[in-house]
Amino acid sequence: MSSVHKELRKVEVKLRWDPATRDQPPHHLDIMATTYSVDAPHGQPVYVVHYDSRSPDGTINMSRHSKTGQGLGFNEAMVLELDRLAPSYARVVVGVGIHQSNGPLTFGEVSNTGVVIVEKFRELLADDFASVAGSTAATVAEFVRDTSGEWELHEMIRGFDSDPVVFATQMGGLQQP
Repeated sequence: MSSVHKELRKVEVKLRWDPATRDQPPHHLDIMATTYSVDAPHGQPVYVVHYDSRSPDGTINMSRHSKTGQGLGFNEAMVLELDRLAPSYARVVVGVGIHQSNGPLTFGEVSNTGVVIVEKFRELLADDFASVAGSTAATVAEFVRDTSGEWELHEMIRGFDSDPVVFATQMGGLQQP
């Protein structure tokens, strides 16, 4: 599968993981998206969208959320209406963070993790986090607006060792931590 997809309008990011065993506390994973301005596409995020928020204009929001991983298929979903984002935004980075409230937990310690990005019925990206198994958070992809105003998807699987709050400030940086 190509790592660049162009002319994207409305995409959905879906996340799955299996619940913890009965003798373990629940695993809580979250999809996050950070937006960056035209003036600072690799600077500080303009805003962050996660399970407890949505973008100010409603173009990025969670359509499904899980704190445990229970359920069939994908447990969590985020919709990005890229074609409705204001021209002042040049970049959106999507990642996944694991809550660390019950002690350190990595992707390798959570069963059946996976993420897909789809546009309508077309799969644009799929990953199982195996390449970042020792990480507690990971970027998945970046969406970049080109000079004609069209959005492109670039695969960006990078692992981080941070909790979701810190990860939200790191995920759009140029260098891998």
